[in-house]
Amino acid sequence: MLSSGMIRAKLSLALSVVFLSLLGCHGGISNSGLIPVKFQADWYPQPEQGGFYEAQLKGYYRQEGLDVSILPGGPYVIAEQQVSLGAAQFAMGSSDRVLAADSQGQSLVAVAATMQHDPQGIMVHADSAVHTFADLEGHSVAAKPGSTWFEYLVARYKLKDVHEVPATYSIANFLRDPNYIQQIFVTSEPYFAREAGANVRTMLISDTGYAPYRVFFTSRDYLTQHPEVVAKFVGASLRGWRDYIADPREVNAELLKLNPAMTLEQMQFTCQALKEGHFIYPDNDPAKAGDFDPARWSAMYQQLVDLKVIQQPIDPATVYTMQFVGKQ
Repeated sequence: MLSSGMIRAKLSLALSVVFLSLLGCHGGISNSGLIPVKFQADWYPQPEQGGFYEAQLKGYYRQEGLDVSILPGGPYVIAEQQVSLGAAQFAMGSSDRVLAADSQGQSLVAVAATMQHDPQGIMVHADSAVHTFADLEGHSVAAKPGSTWFEYLVARYKLKDVHEVPATYSIANFLRDPNYIQQIFVTSEPYFAREAGANVRTMLISDTGYAPYRVFFTSRDYLTQHPEVVAKFVGASLRGWRDYIADPREVNAELLKLNPAMTLEQMQFTCQALKEGHFIYPDNDPAKAGDFDPARWSAMYQQLVDLKVIQQPIDPATVYTMQFVGKQ
């Protein structure tokens, strides 16, 4: 995570990029002949979004007749709301959040998987007494307030004395406190901690049985009204992801311009972590990019029902579609 100063700088960057993206989108509709599409990212420009930037940089979206603007995210951007309110046609998120949003009437549909497993995890110091999730008993964990995965851990391991403290989006507290435990992406924060001289261990939440997909989604209305646009966006995006994983160098150079708070070394770490963790392809097979397993959606839905995150029953099969994957 980053310092508060870097967060403020990134927020300023995000607002600037959003403003420029909106100008570009509205300035070229009448002459370009392309269909304008806004895509809401889940964070500031980074390798975890690399396939979408690859598709944009290589012109894959334009080849499909789309003028795609990628809108940076951040800690205060709620992607589900952006799509349900029509501020963006597509957005990045996770399958558990899409299910929860849909149960609340937001009518979202996941159209493909960005990652087969969420890189969400926790980070502890190497000499920490915490070696399993059951060992969290008696400890505090810095996490985004209201995180469903945290609720799952408490229920799954019958934790009676574990405390959730607000995440700071920084590793500063971790570096100062040898007992500190915090929420992370295994593709990101361990790099910063190790660069600062800390020896760390990480534990993936997906190893507990709570295993959402990272997805990109649209609204049910947009899917119904513009299935051809959805098909083109999904196809170009998955093509971009295959290219990015094969060789990320060109896009990483572009990401560095968009987000100068990053470094090439950091991006190389992230790309290597994406590959080694087999996050992008099921069975490490590029031909399966974007795939879903219906059984996993059903299992995730039941977990959310059991946690009372979902209180209004829905059919989980209506919250995702497989009609656009496996077509490339």
